[in-house]
Amino acid sequence: MKARWSDCRTVGRVFAVWIVLLFVGPTVQLSAQTDTLRAAALRVAQTRPDSARKMMRRMLAGLSPKDSLYPGVLFTAGRLASDATAAETNLERVVLEYPQSVWADSALVLLTQLHFAQGDPAATVQEAERLRLDYPDSRLRPRAAFWGARAYFDLKDDAHGCTLIREALDGAGSDVEFRNQVTFYASRCSSTPPPAAMTPVAAGDTQSRPGASMFAVQVLAVRSAAQVDEMLTRLKIMGFDGRVVRDTSGLFKIRVGRYATRDEATQTQRRLKTKLGGQPFVVEEP
Repeated sequence: MKARWSDCRTVGRVFAVWIVLLFVGPTVQLSAQTDTLRAAALRVAQTRPDSARKMMRRMLAGLSPKDSLYPGVLFTAGRLASDATAAETNLERVVLEYPQSVWADSALVLLTQLHFAQGDPAATVQEAERLRLDYPDSRLRPRAAFWGARAYFDLKDDAHGCTLIREALDGAGSDVEFRNQVTFYASRCSSTPPPAAMTPVAAGDTQSRPGASMFAVQVLAVRSAAQVDEMLTRLKIMGFDGRVVRDTSGLFKIRVGRYATRDEATQTQRRLKTKLGGQPFVVEEP
């Protein structure tokens, strides 16, 4: 019985995201659409979603991926998708294949909402931080910060959650409804200090401390260069600077940071485990 109730709650949360994507999602870019078919599809979707999806499929089939309209159609197809997998696939394609398009930051905001509705706070944080890192001037940054903050709160990381909620509040502007939503969560941050800055010690600093050990966090050890590239990209998206150490056996070891104390490295290890999963661990380096 408990399993069935859990399944119902999951279905309910995923269903809720479609309401968000269709009616409450980012509208900054949509108001500037020049192609009437996409605009028409969004109108049709409010009463006949299946017909709207067929319109998008026909447009995607008829356009070249190199066409300037293609990323916008792909974005709209993701927004109108009938299931979470199709939505995520289309929106991720916009971000990865058309990162310079006007739709990329909108796609990232919808991905934060999608992952949050699925009950995946780690993925929500990843997408929110991705937007903050890659699109620092985006007008949608406060929206991503809001969803990222809520995900951090779910992960029991109030320090980073409050940093993002303050950012969302600063960027709320004249949107009263959004400001009210942010203010509700901001109330829990009145006594929460900002996260401590953990600045890795530069390699050159060790020259003045002969024989001093440094500490790093190892996240992966593999022989495949492709896996190395994939992990370094994931780390960068999450805001970590990864580096590769190759040992005598030929293993590529991906590590983050060089810290003066084990405590600093342990704090990073905890953040990596929360965001990345797996079993990152602290290592001592000469």
